[in-house]
Amino acid sequence: MIGSALLPIGDDDSGVQRPHLIVAALILANLAAFFYQITRADDELTRFVYGWGATPFEITHFTDLPPAIGPPVLLTLLTAMFLHGGFLHIGANMLFLWVFGDNIEDAMGHIRFLLFYLLCGVAGSITEIMLDRESTIPIIGASGAISGVMGAYVVLFPRGMVRVATLLIIVPLIFRMPAIVVIGFWFLIQAASGYASLGVDTFEGGTAFFAHIGGFVAGVVLVWLFADSRAVRRQNAARRGRLRST
Repeated sequence: MIGSALLPIGDDDSGVQRPHLIVAALILANLAAFFYQITRADDELTRFVYGWGATPFEITHFTDLPPAIGPPVLLTLLTAMFLHGGFLHIGANMLFLWVFGDNIEDAMGHIRFLLFYLLCGVAGSITEIMLDRESTIPIIGASGAISGVMGAYVVLFPRGMVRVATLLIIVPLIFRMPAIVVIGFWFLIQAASGYASLGVDTFEGGTAFFAHIGGFVAGVVLVWLFADSRAVRRQNAARRGRLRST
């Protein structure tokens, strides 16, 4: 799950011109898959998740453990991105995608953004898989892909203002902070949590922190290949209040 003590709830969309069609489609696809999950009986749900989640042993050994899915096992690197472990898991992921995804889709264009998103998700899963190649616990969730979106955001719009919510005892506080602070703080939590999880028995599952880290690093690197420099300049100019009408 993507999360931190600072919960992003909105950002500055100045200069965004392209409709976020892919972001909306991804959210709907994730919600549809999750609805399918929660309407399954326990045994059927387990078979579904183990069949379509990205299981490290299956990926590293190119073998399809029961329940076999038929298509090539590497396909689960994609299908796993649309499965989630609970309401909090999918809720947090979709919120982060909604907040940060529209700016990045605008900065890349629809098709390039979709490819970028999927590549970051695959990179995140592979990072986690390489740390425990023999695990038979499936990796699920969109966190790696969304972490890549956040990596792209902090590269392109480090000074963009993000609205965040946090709790002071029981009183919610909402304020604005630069993206580099919000996302930087989030990444430090993932790195620290990932380090703490090294060597911990994950037989019963848990949070795949290194999928977050791998997806984020992939986003930081791949953004240079996918971003439309004119769209990025447009957004940054609008944020600075220097966008002129023509």
